[in-house]
Amino acid sequence: MKFIKHLLKYNKVNNDNLPSKQIPQPSKEVFSTVNENISTIKQIFSNTEDLVEKEFKTETVRGALIYLETMVDKEKIQRDALKPCLLSNSETIQKMLNANFQASTVFNQVEDALLKGSCVLSLDGYEKLFLVDVSMSKDRSVTEPENEKIVQGSHDGFIENLLTNLHLLRKTMKSPNLRMKYFRVGIQVKSKIALVYLNNLANEEVIHEFERRLNSISMDNVLNIGFLEELIEDSTISPFPQLLNTERVDRVIGHLNEGRVAVFMDGNPTALLLPVTFFAFYQSPDDYNSRWMIGTFIRSIRHASFLISILLPAFYIAVIAFHFEVLPDELVNPVGSSINKIPFPPLIEALLMELTIELIREAGIRLPSRIGQTIGIVGGLVIGDAIVQAGLISTTMIVVVALTAISSFCVPSHGMSDAVRLLRFPFMFLAASFGFVGIVFGFIVLLAHLCKLESFGTPYFAPLAPLRIKDIKDTFLRLPIWKLNTRPLDSHPKHIKQQKLSRGWKSNDNKRK
Repeated sequence: MKFIKHLLKYNKVNNDNLPSKQIPQPSKEVFSTVNENISTIKQIFSNTEDLVEKEFKTETVRGALIYLETMVDKEKIQRDALKPCLLSNSETIQKMLNANFQASTVFNQVEDALLKGSCVLSLDGYEKLFLVDVSMSKDRSVTEPENEKIVQGSHDGFIENLLTNLHLLRKTMKSPNLRMKYFRVGIQVKSKIALVYLNNLANEEVIHEFERRLNSISMDNVLNIGFLEELIEDSTISPFPQLLNTERVDRVIGHLNEGRVAVFMDGNPTALLLPVTFFAFYQSPDDYNSRWMIGTFIRSIRHASFLISILLPAFYIAVIAFHFEVLPDELVNPVGSSINKIPFPPLIEALLMELTIELIREAGIRLPSRIGQTIGIVGGLVIGDAIVQAGLISTTMIVVVALTAISSFCVPSHGMSDAVRLLRFPFMFLAASFGFVGIVFGFIVLLAHLCKLESFGTPYFAPLAPLRIKDIKDTFLRLPIWKLNTRPLDSHPKHIKQQKLSRGWKSNDNKRK
């Protein structure tokens, strides 16, 4: 007990000494001499060895170029910074500075510019530092996201460059109502965030709520979009994602047209969409690129895969352990003979196979792509056949686990797929303990949780809870495009109506007849 009290007291003392939020220091103004400016910049960057200063002297002025060699393109420095300075004289130097450089009088701006890949020009006698962008461009090309492939439609995907991602949106959605707002998050390392929405559709309360949550973040470094998602979502203890992750341009545009907002972070190819509902995770651009009957059929299969993924192993365990009488007479002998010589109870069988599937999946992700596919196929076949031949797992369990694994991969969203894979384990334990009663109890708790959950003030299980029949036409169904004349109410758009008479030619033909 003394040790625990000492530990708690130690943590309390150390936590009290930590500041709740670092107060930014006022920025220093730049000096009029080159040496003082170089010395201050070196102190700011802790004398890092990739900070380079190149001094030069012309007939009229002495100066220095300062830059981070790990962030700049040296050809751009020669072309855009050094050459104009060397070719200028006392009469043209001011014009050159105004045309090529951006002036700054405080070191805070200089620090940000250097970290973004700019070059700083310091001249004796000038109480300003001059900045020019000479950043190195090493961005990958715009390609289709590997984890969100479709058959028809656009194949553009976001990359790690924020400006490129926003350019893709502007290029595709040519609307003056498309608005972008920039934020900075992080105390030590400031990450750039972009909030994108349609000004005539997005709800102001959602935007203000996002800004409130973002401004309340007090963290040294928000490393990636996953950190940001966890910091601003409503419930972190829920297995269900409350913000939709996507790397597809067309998917973001579709949600923007429904009144939602998108969040981007510099250095991440993933966009966050909010607010969203459970059914948004089961929608894919392919649904709208194919005929509405095919889209409805495929979407219904995806929603059925949700139930199969979380309930099929539990159902099998409950039947084998408690409710063998529910099997048809034709299946009693085959199932009974397959499990007759198995030394483990059905729960251990299911856990062993599910964990094996997860291990194979994780190994396939970590290995190179060419080897990963081979490991997935060969590993599944070899292990499955060997474990049945050894009499450790029944053939029926192999079929159940295979169907469960396939169903969990039908989800278009990676976050929802992970949630589904996790949920099957509690249902397996409930089925092994209480049979069908445990499954029903677990499903009731799951539905209650989905009905209670919210995403930025939007009910997560809308339009089923609360029930809104008009919005069901684009949930597990996908009615014809000309029937989708109103936007979903869950995003609280400013304008519900999105089309008046899309097939006006049809009504005109009827009038002629």
